[in-house]
Amino acid sequence: MNLHAILSILVFSPLLGIAVIAFMPKDQEKSIKLVGFLATLPALLLSLAAYAHYLAGKHLSDFSVSVEWIHFRGMNVEAPYFAVNYELALSGFQLLLVVLTAVVATLASIAARYVKKEWKGFFMLFLLLEVGMLGVFTAENLILFFIFFEVTLIPTFFLIGKWGYFEKEKAAYSFLIYNGLGSAVLLIVIMILFAKTGTTNINILKDILADPSAPVSGDLKLGLLIALLVAFGVKLPIFPLHSWMLRVHVQAPPPVVMIHSGILLKIGAYGLIRFGMGLFPEQFNTLATLIAVLGVINLLYGAFLAFIQTDFKMVLAYSSISHMGIVLIGLAAMNEAGVQGAIFQVISHGLISALLFFLVGVLYERTDTSLIGNLGGMAKGMPVAGGFLLAGAMASLGLPGMSGFVSEFMAFLGLFKEMPWLAAVGTIGIIMTAAYLLRAVLGMTFGKSHREFTGVVDLKGVEFVPVVVLMLLIVLIGVYPSVLSSPLQATLETIMPGLGG
Repeated sequence: MNLHAILSILVFSPLLGIAVIAFMPKDQEKSIKLVGFLATLPALLLSLAAYAHYLAGKHLSDFSVSVEWIHFRGMNVEAPYFAVNYELALSGFQLLLVVLTAVVATLASIAARYVKKEWKGFFMLFLLLEVGMLGVFTAENLILFFIFFEVTLIPTFFLIGKWGYFEKEKAAYSFLIYNGLGSAVLLIVIMILFAKTGTTNINILKDILADPSAPVSGDLKLGLLIALLVAFGVKLPIFPLHSWMLRVHVQAPPPVVMIHSGILLKIGAYGLIRFGMGLFPEQFNTLATLIAVLGVINLLYGAFLAFIQTDFKMVLAYSSISHMGIVLIGLAAMNEAGVQGAIFQVISHGLISALLFFLVGVLYERTDTSLIGNLGGMAKGMPVAGGFLLAGAMASLGLPGMSGFVSEFMAFLGLFKEMPWLAAVGTIGIIMTAAYLLRAVLGMTFGKSHREFTGVVDLKGVEFVPVVVLMLLIVLIGVYPSVLSSPLQATLETIMPGLGG
């Protein structure tokens, strides 16, 4: 097979599942769920094949594809005055995010066993969402990136609003309004860059903007970076643009919240790294202190509010805000350790949050509650689930030997080199992370029992697949971080010179 075609097949392979499900009777629950699961496998296998291709010492540029797509020609037929090509590519960073997306999507399709109604519509939207996510991380020009970015919004809105819990409509509209405004700001940035430079190709833009004679002034670059910080700050989210995310994490069904916390939030981090740091390195350096302060605020705000929550879903929601603060802290360091720590945190949190939200989904299905007080003593009735929940919490608080430790250590190491006083304040958030997670998890597993767990079924059968796979990946990264650092090396070598590193 032509390697250039593989990336397109990888991105659009879930559409085959949509086509098959579209012709299936809507009452065939087991068949639809099986096809929905199988439809995620081609992307997973191809992403792992691409990773193996890299490990074999071959170039990821082998997968790049560029085809003429939208060309409008004026009086001068030789030179189009409006041209956007269909361009996909992989770098080390993009490869890791594509593998993360494919893994979490496949495991989330297993969690869709808890969907109780309209399975046909659910899986068609679910697979469309996967296409959007894969496209976002492989798009090589801004217009194509924006199209895939929008593709992720619509299915997510319906998946939350139709298959969520009690306040699902409110959560769905909150998601759409905030993310829609972020998309509008992003579109304005893209249009200005296109108008000024005549291209939306990311690598060409990088070269043009690095030229001192570029048709984009320093003040305009700073303004565009601030706009990107707002656009992707909604997605990450950065305080105070976070309230929509809390509703989504509580109201979305298990497979959707696994995708949302594990992948969709990471689009914000990806955008800041790829476009913020990549296109405007000097201006990013100017805003480094502000970004570090925002990161510390995120870290402390999320940690302190997580500590007082009574619903474990809310604990995890505020924990996500806190952990995304570590991403900002690493980026603000503007050195190799910090940036690498931020990227590690993106991957690590994607795995850990998917694991914890899957376990919460299992608990909710068994007990109809996610309140910490109502789940006290669960270790007696569900010892295996309780053990994995405790292990997931240990990974989240940064226990050595797990992925969370590597990412937090490197991000703070980077910031201590540049802004030691701010890093010292941020360490309070790390201490609080241990406090709120242990308070919540120990309260559920060994706390005072307010209900009988007699007859409540522990983890069983296929439920072990997402739990074991995610746990193994978390430990693998913690014990052997080279699985991430090796593919990232080329990306860091591209980013650091622009940052002065």
